[in-house]
Amino acid sequence: MNQPSMLPPALTSFLNGQSVRAQEYLGSHAECRDGTDGYVFRVWAPRAESVAVMGDFNEWNVSDHPMSPIGGGVWEGFVPGLQRFDTYKYAVHTRDGRVLAKADPYAFHAETRPGTASKLYELGSYQWGDDGWLAWRKKNPVYHRPLNIYEVHLGSWRRTGEDEFLSYREMARYLVPYVKEMGFTHVELLPVTEHPLDASWGYQCTGYFAATSRFGTPDDFMYLVDQLHQAGIGVILDWVPAHFPKDAFGLYEFDGTPCYEYADPRKGEHADWGTRVFDYGRNEVRSFLFSSALFWLEQYHIDGLRVDAVASMLYLDYGRSGGAWCPNVFGGHENLEAVDFLQKLNGHIFLDHPDVMMIAEESTAWPRVSHPVGEGGLEGGLGFNLKWNMGWMNDITHYMKLDPYFRQFNHRDITFSLMYAFSENFVLPLSHDEVVHMKGSLIGKMPGTDEEKFPAVRAFYTYMLTHPGKKLIFMGSEFGQFHEWKFDHSLDWHLLDPEQDYAQRHIRLQGFFRSANQFYLAHPELWELDFSWEGFQWVCADDNQANCASFLRKDKKGHFLLTICNFSPIHREGYRLGVPDPGRYEVVFNTDDEAFGGAGLGDRKPIKSEYVPCHGMEQSITIDLPPMSAVILRCVKKFPRRRKKEDIALKEKPAAKTAKAAKKPAKTAAGKTAKKAAPKKEKA
Repeated sequence: MNQPSMLPPALTSFLNGQSVRAQEYLGSHAECRDGTDGYVFRVWAPRAESVAVMGDFNEWNVSDHPMSPIGGGVWEGFVPGLQRFDTYKYAVHTRDGRVLAKADPYAFHAETRPGTASKLYELGSYQWGDDGWLAWRKKNPVYHRPLNIYEVHLGSWRRTGEDEFLSYREMARYLVPYVKEMGFTHVELLPVTEHPLDASWGYQCTGYFAATSRFGTPDDFMYLVDQLHQAGIGVILDWVPAHFPKDAFGLYEFDGTPCYEYADPRKGEHADWGTRVFDYGRNEVRSFLFSSALFWLEQYHIDGLRVDAVASMLYLDYGRSGGAWCPNVFGGHENLEAVDFLQKLNGHIFLDHPDVMMIAEESTAWPRVSHPVGEGGLEGGLGFNLKWNMGWMNDITHYMKLDPYFRQFNHRDITFSLMYAFSENFVLPLSHDEVVHMKGSLIGKMPGTDEEKFPAVRAFYTYMLTHPGKKLIFMGSEFGQFHEWKFDHSLDWHLLDPEQDYAQRHIRLQGFFRSANQFYLAHPELWELDFSWEGFQWVCADDNQANCASFLRKDKKGHFLLTICNFSPIHREGYRLGVPDPGRYEVVFNTDDEAFGGAGLGDRKPIKSEYVPCHGMEQSITIDLPPMSAVILRCVKKFPRRRKKEDIALKEKPAAKTAKAAKKPAKTAAGKTAKKAAPKKEKA
């Protein structure tokens, strides 16, 4: 076996936990040796007795093509004559006499389930056309830009007439123009990393470097990303470093013993999920995960990763009770190795790609998730630049499910989020997790009759768009799908069939989402200062009896929009609101617009402010507030501020003194100097 000093630099980096592109060395790669074309294979299996490559090329013989140890538990072998798309696995001979058939952890392509073998595939031949997008991304960091994400599960967004999957390339034909037309800025894809079970939605991953073959080849997936970019749409990918499934062909006990996972079952297993937890303290596992994250950002031009289940990584007692967990060296429940891993992960990524997004799905109040790492450890931030606001999501869904009468007793659900809104760089998510498992679709959450549900969705979404934070909504919500999401069927696109009597209300709701998104994009007040109190001001936060809340959103120049939400079924005429400036105000967006399926109530003419104090402001307006609605106003013409009597008196007194003083000749220092300097007249 080679001595550590003689190991190749790529292998040394991998073994030290410093590799961020380990897939360039490990896995399978085309190579010519001694004039013979073939593929070289390298795999990490530190406790294996021996390892061999097997596949169709040798009729899956477990010993015909043995590999040799090259140091650090890594094995290498060369097989001549292989071609792209040939299938293979590693035959891992364990020390207790078993032979395990393992897929390649670093494979770029895999068989379509139920097949589980890896496939030979070289990357690098795809010709990208998104240079313009990548250049724009570098100059436009997300912090002061609109971010409105359309969350998509590729297997169920749309299917063929025979209920079959669309390919990546077919998906590009339909998804790209739809997302563009609807005014979303990004799509977020539920995991496309290879996985054996459709029902896991991709969150039980076995191929951390392989785009799932359900929809085509790696180049086909690149085409989808490329087409989205060329249309000005960013792509975020869900990525799962928290755990992996116990499928026999996968990472599970890869060399016959815990390898990628913690050996201690109190740390290494999520019993509720039936999965294993990565060993974040092991160098080779760190190199594997660091490399996977960078791989999607670099090889597939992904614009950001949404890191799944971060809370389960951070807490040793997550999902474990009693003595089923192991405290850290300080006796606490924080997984110090996972904290360090996440901090270093984000450090590696932002060092090379400062313009991408690292989004944490973290469901607790762990501090400084989206703050810089600083000194590291528990005192430092985790280094993400965005975090899902799970508290806001829980509060608003609870509120919207209530009968409007009972909302007055739960008013904090729509105001409490502002107590912590700027503690992190938040994304407001209404994700796939909120429209499954008997939780109801977005429109299904709304109480009342079907006719009452549609205006409630419009009011809710406008509140969401005007609330501080970036936005995310799950597919199907935008046209009022009543059924919960089903991963194994297409969305209910038939609801938009104009030939059907029921379609008009869904078509109008879809039109509302399109208009609301375009309004959001066009107004910097709604996104330029998302992460600062400078961009938000309450007008009235405590009108719980009316189920109303009103606030200002501001941009860097001080321009503002006034939003008032009425989450009650009562038409409120003559509703008075304080305004910061005297002037003429116009309604620029009204969810009760007839074009959206509303009744067309509300102010159509400009509203002139009055010098009537209200909500702590000197001026106020009275508006016509439709039932179950949200209305947005803008000051279209400012009036001069009327001076108070006491201010006028104070200004007049100094003016009078100045007038009297003007009648006397001024005795200036310059005059005195000039007089002294004048030469005396000589006597004749």
